[in-house]
Amino acid sequence: MLHVAVIGGGCAGLAAAARLAEANIPVTLFEVAPQPGGRARSVYWNGQTLDNGQHILLGAYSETLSLLELAGITQSDVLLRLPLQLTMQPGFQLRTCHRLPAPLHVLCGLALASGLSWHERWRAIRFMSRMRLASFRLTRDQTLAELLEVQGQPEKLVRLLWEPICLAALNTPVAMASAQIFLNVLRDSFSQTKTDSDLLLPKQDLFRLLALPLVEFITKRQGRVETGVGIERITRSGEAFELEDSKGRMIACSHIILAVPPFRLAQITGALPEFKAAAISATMSYQPICTVYLQYEAGLRLDQPMTGLTQGMGQWVFDRGQLDQQHGLLAVVISAEGRYQNLSHEQLANAIVTELGLAFPSLAKKLASPLWHKVITEKRATFACTPGLHRPQMLSGIDGLYLAGDYVDGDYPATIEGAARSGAHAARHLIQSLQQGKTS
Repeated sequence: MLHVAVIGGGCAGLAAAARLAEANIPVTLFEVAPQPGGRARSVYWNGQTLDNGQHILLGAYSETLSLLELAGITQSDVLLRLPLQLTMQPGFQLRTCHRLPAPLHVLCGLALASGLSWHERWRAIRFMSRMRLASFRLTRDQTLAELLEVQGQPEKLVRLLWEPICLAALNTPVAMASAQIFLNVLRDSFSQTKTDSDLLLPKQDLFRLLALPLVEFITKRQGRVETGVGIERITRSGEAFELEDSKGRMIACSHIILAVPPFRLAQITGALPEFKAAAISATMSYQPICTVYLQYEAGLRLDQPMTGLTQGMGQWVFDRGQLDQQHGLLAVVISAEGRYQNLSHEQLANAIVTELGLAFPSLAKKLASPLWHKVITEKRATFACTPGLHRPQMLSGIDGLYLAGDYVDGDYPATIEGAARSGAHAARHLIQSLQQGKTS
């Protein structure tokens, strides 16, 4: 009997289950947490709904946008679309020339960027042009820091442009980050169509924006979503599988899409010796993401909904009042590992308050005294996107068992789009195999 189990209710699992439900394939999604969504889940604090982490989406996120459409969501209702503009405090601003086609819109924006010398702007243009001529492909992967040095990118340009993009996309420090994966992001976002580089800023928390609509779509198409249910063990039962869940139930299924983090694979697949979970886990290291929420009086407003920071630990500050009507609420994102990890939440919030005062001197007095703060840290938020990283294949080597997740082999780093593409890819492969009368 055909029944697909999707284990893991993050973005990859939701994408897989939604694509299976779209094809009218019986599917049950199991999520150990009380709320699905993974990194797209919410936290409730002092009467506010806070994202587990503030996210930036791009116009190039084709699978994520397709899933929103599948769930009946109108983009303009939930996303603020802005032509690419990077404002980095202090004094750097890049705006694309949106009347020009890609990639001229970005090259023109670099030529007119404020806060850089003509030499620095020319170096950035030359780098983008060289990478495009090389089809954004390297003969050998290396760290982004090494590539930028070879390409003669000045330190100020790295600090104000390439490093912020790297941290936002790869959540890995420049000195460790894969140059090839970084170039993949540049290729898709800046060199194809001009709308690909648009910033898509969520106008509501990601659980309501993405996770909840997909759950509703899955259940409307006769799929099931079980939350608060962990899968403890997978065993083979003839040509099918049995799942033992945290409630002691044994659940039969014909196929599995395993969409859990790599560090959970060994526990779940321990009864499948042919599946090399330990080898997968051994190749992975992780990077944290920290979001510092600061609530001020409702009248506080920044000049823009998103501003980059370059003088301390914070990298981006979002004005939630301009996005989700959470007036006076600021969200400051700190990507990857750093000295903030040695600070208490109180110390970190105080340090971020000081950084905001330096970045916005005209608001320094108001920024000095938040009403409250909340620090949310994901210690293993993403895999470290390092050069030559061996990422496992979607096909597990076991008939009927597929892997999905942003860490699974693909062009993208650990982003919502990377997870969505992986989950959808696994589902489509499974559907195609069924149509061809195969399971692998």
